[in-house]
This record gives sequence, C-alpha cells and structure tokens, in this order.
Amino acid sequence: MKLEEDIYRLIEDNKFINVNGLMLTKKEINILNKYNIDYQKCKSLKEVLYEIEKVIDFLGDIEQLDSISETIAERDYYQNTNK
Repeated sequence: MKLEEDIYRLIEDNKFINVNGLMLTKKEINILNKYNIDYQKCKSLKEVLYEIEKVIDFLGDIEQLDSISETIAERDYYQNTNK
C-alpha cells in the first residue's frame, strides 16, 4: 500500500496547473508559495525565473529553488523556442 501511495503522491505533485497561462506543477507551486514568490503576477515563465533568482540572491543557494528554476527554464526553452 505504501508504494501505491508514493506513486500517487509523485503523480499528483507533477500534475500541471494552468496559472494565468503559465504551466506550473503542484510541486513548483508549493515551493514558490513556501518562499512567498508571487508567481500569479507573472506573465511568462521568464518572469517567474526572475522572481526565483531574486529570492536566491537574497537568501543564498537554496536547493529547492535551484531545482525548480532549472525545470522551469527547461520548460520555457522548449515551449518558446522555434524549432
């Protein structure tokens, strides 16, 4: 039963939610909320990344923020780069 719960939680954490046109996972949203990053005012993923970098600059190297910053930057690249 524990394995099923872990798998369910992993799936739920990685579901995308549309936030004012931005696709963020529940996990990313939870981390952004934890550090009081107002992602809802952002109009692009680049703006979200900028807000994350401001917090990292202020608080120092935070592994959670670095991790979601990398995944958001990668998503932004693939969504917004002409192929």
